[in-house]
Amino acid sequence: MTAIKHALQRDIFTPNDERLLSIVNVCKAGKKKKNCFLCATVTTERPVQVKMVKVKKSDKGDFYKRQIAWALRDLAVVDAKDAIKENPEFDLHFEKIYKWVASSTAEKNAFISCIWKLNQRYLRKKIDFVNVSSQLLEESVPSGENQSVTGGDEEVVDVYQELNAREEQDIEIMMEGCECAISNAEAFAERLSRELQVLDGANIQSIMASEKQVNILMKLLDEALKEVDQIELKLSSYEEMLQSVKEQMDQISESNHLIHLSNTNNVKLLSEIEFLVNHMDLAKGHIKALQEGDLASSRGIEACTNAADALLQCMNVALRPGHDMLLAVKQQQQRFSDLREHFARRLASHLNNVFVQQFTQALLQLYNRSYFLSVPGHDQSSTLAQHSVELALPNHHPFHRDLLRYAKLMEWLKSTDYGKYEGLTKNYMDYLSRLYEREIKDFFEVAKIKMTGTTKESKKFGLHGSSGKLTGSTSSLNKLSVQSSGNRRSQSSSLLDMGNMSASDLDVADRTKFDKIFEQVLSELEPLCLAEQDFISKFFKLQQHQSMPGTMTEAEDLDGVTLSRQHAAGAPLPVSSEKDMIRQMMIKIFRCIEPELNNLIALGDKIDSFNSLYMLVKMSHHVWTAQNVDPASFLSTTLGNVLVTVKRNFDKCISNQIRQMEEVKISKKSKVGILPFVAEFEEFAGLAESIFKNAERRGDLDKAYTKLIRGVFVNVEKVANESQKTPRDVVMMENFHHIFATLSRLKISCLEAEKREAKQKYTDHLQSYVIYSLGQPLEKLNHFFEGVEARVAQGIREEEVSYQLAFNKQELRKVIKEYPGKEVKKGLDNLYKKVDKHLCEEENLLQT
Repeated sequence: MTAIKHALQRDIFTPNDERLLSIVNVCKAGKKKKNCFLCATVTTERPVQVKMVKVKKSDKGDFYKRQIAWALRDLAVVDAKDAIKENPEFDLHFEKIYKWVASSTAEKNAFISCIWKLNQRYLRKKIDFVNVSSQLLEESVPSGENQSVTGGDEEVVDVYQELNAREEQDIEIMMEGCECAISNAEAFAERLSRELQVLDGANIQSIMASEKQVNILMKLLDEALKEVDQIELKLSSYEEMLQSVKEQMDQISESNHLIHLSNTNNVKLLSEIEFLVNHMDLAKGHIKALQEGDLASSRGIEACTNAADALLQCMNVALRPGHDMLLAVKQQQQRFSDLREHFARRLASHLNNVFVQQFTQALLQLYNRSYFLSVPGHDQSSTLAQHSVELALPNHHPFHRDLLRYAKLMEWLKSTDYGKYEGLTKNYMDYLSRLYEREIKDFFEVAKIKMTGTTKESKKFGLHGSSGKLTGSTSSLNKLSVQSSGNRRSQSSSLLDMGNMSASDLDVADRTKFDKIFEQVLSELEPLCLAEQDFISKFFKLQQHQSMPGTMTEAEDLDGVTLSRQHAAGAPLPVSSEKDMIRQMMIKIFRCIEPELNNLIALGDKIDSFNSLYMLVKMSHHVWTAQNVDPASFLSTTLGNVLVTVKRNFDKCISNQIRQMEEVKISKKSKVGILPFVAEFEEFAGLAESIFKNAERRGDLDKAYTKLIRGVFVNVEKVANESQKTPRDVVMMENFHHIFATLSRLKISCLEAEKREAKQKYTDHLQSYVIYSLGQPLEKLNHFFEGVEARVAQGIREEEVSYQLAFNKQELRKVIKEYPGKEVKKGLDNLYKKVDKHLCEEENLLQT
């Protein structure tokens, strides 16, 4: 290592005016072993610069090169890794951390010791040494911090001692005063020695001459010491006095602290008391209103409402920790609970009385009306006719207006005592369901009497009593309808009436009246249900716009709209939301609406099956309107269920018509002519188009058209095949011509294909009839012209046909001479009589 040190000094550091103080053989930690040397150096020129240099041996030759140099002042930390165990690893913290592994622990310790010495001498202990043994540092400075640095490199470090600026200046002045200071050092040294001896003698003489002053100074010092003793005595007395004052001040300070603490506690206590008083103190006026307030007057209701809100605020106040343990708070809470219970009982009792009073008043009006209708001497039919002019349900707005004054109190009751709130809800539903059931049944009774005209006629349609129920099976309904229409068509010719009535025999005014009555019934029920639902939402404080999960429904599609039939006939569904609660209340209150509507629909179908068209249009419109407002409302669901029934009745009617077409029998002795179901299809289509003119949806009508026209086509062909009196082509030709004319006039878009098919069938059977049924009255003449047509068909030009021998003018004259005028006229008369015998007068196809 010594040889390497000398070689590095010679080759690398001497050319740069640097001295090598310490060296260590190292390699980087954790990497492939590539040895290098870390060197600690100082410059020979002033000011001295201390550096750490990394030197690496060249790969190409046996020489060393300088790789990296760091200034020692940039070194922040030296980490020896372990101060107890021998460990060759150490870290140097410059701008980044360099991890090294020395070739031996001794070299590492020697190098760290050298760095420590340089730090002590030149950097004034700026470097931190971590995990370095204290023995290593003590060996470096055995006589303390002020002793000059010793160690293995002492001869190098202490070669000369650095002079300060003043010393340098004094030496320069002294050397300028001596001419031989540079040329003759020995003479200069002797001169300095002589001058030093002179100065020492002068110093001794000065000391001896100043003995008297020293004695005087000693006396002054003794006197000063005495004064100091006196001052100390006074200070001691002052200290004793101040000690008592200090104790008194401590007592005063402790007393002030206790006073401050007491004041703080009083302020906090006052704050807590004010909080409890402000939030848990109910005014006497509120207490009186809750105990004795008038719940009948508007002013009393307002006072009770304010008192109830104040009580709720007091009961719901968020108490701070520990408040619930206070006896006064417990007593106040108990008092509030008693007030709440007392007022809740009083409010529930009063509202029950209001319900009973309103129910009794409404029933009294109904009884008065019923008594007036049943007075002897009054013709019930005429009286009902007079009252039916005002076909309207009783208005409950006054009742709602009176009850809505209690809406805020109901909200208070809902949040404080849900049991009483639920009891009031059940009582209200019970009273209202009975009241609405009576009113709605009377309303529908009047509507049914208006539809049938008189009570005598109404009995024919199965109306019994004020309930207006329909009795009997479907067959009995048909019998009743046939008996009440003696001047109408027979059952075989009635193809479009469920009750076997002929639609053509009914007056248009009767249908219009039924349409108006049915519309008025729906128009009266709709606002009634909406008003009651709105009142329930406001009075019982229930939200109308929440989701409704878990409802079992039966879906049925109608014109692209899915209608849900609620299974509400059994036990009520579990209430999972406030909207469900509204629905359950509405179902219970208006439980009679759907059965009454179904009875009314059945009556309309019995009176005239065409009424199903009116009902389908009206119900579709009202369902569409209700679903746009709220698809899940009670009104929308109920009307949707009724619409499903109407649609099923309509579909059943169409199916019956098709079945009756198949059962038609024709007379074997008379001409067939236009079949009855063809004529009645025309009547049905004309009326349906007028009814569905402004309808929102007509998908069901288009489906019915398709089914009916297919049935008409099939059964026309069936009747034509069975006809014995009239040729098949005539039956097909006349009836399909009539169908084509009907579809062309009505312009039904969904039957365009059927219209073209009817025209084609008419044309085909017309040609067939002319060719095969009428025969050839002028046979030779007919053969001549058929030959001409054959030649033209073979490709011969028309003007060239006359040049052939069999078809020239002479041959044509011969054929014409064989048929004189009388014979031609006789043949035409026979032909006309034959056609007139086959064709009917209704279609007027003789000219065709």
